Amino acid sequence: MARPPRVKWLDEAEEKDYAAARSYLSLLVPSGDLDRLIDALKQAPSGRWRAKDILRATRLPLLGAKQSEEVAEKLEKIRANERLSPILIVILRPDVMAQIADGYHRTCAAYLAHEDTLVPGRILFI
Repeated sequence: MARPPRVKWLDEAEEKDYAAARSYLSLLVPSGDLDRLIDALKQAPSGRWRAKDILRATRLPLLGAKQSEEVAEKLEKIRANERLSPILIVILRPDVMAQIADGYHRTCAAYLAHEDTLVPGRILFI
């Protein structure tokens, strides 16, 4: 049996990832709170979670390479040993449902490499 490809990660999320998180979160929180929220996310604790657990906690379906060009692109990066950005998670209370503010496609690609792939990121509870 072939060994699954090892997913490599950048040490920190990039500014474009925070911009994408801001865009997504603008659908969930008032615009006046976005600057404060993104600043807090940049300072939030880092962690590593299994790809399968992230998808379960966020209640998001697994996207395959045939369903998403972006997942296919991330899988190519994995095969080429390129580093992916860590993901950004926000947990909105009182709902207590995790939201991938940025990194859904990277999480799916990591899962497809191996469901137990550890995915780094930042997590903010608000």
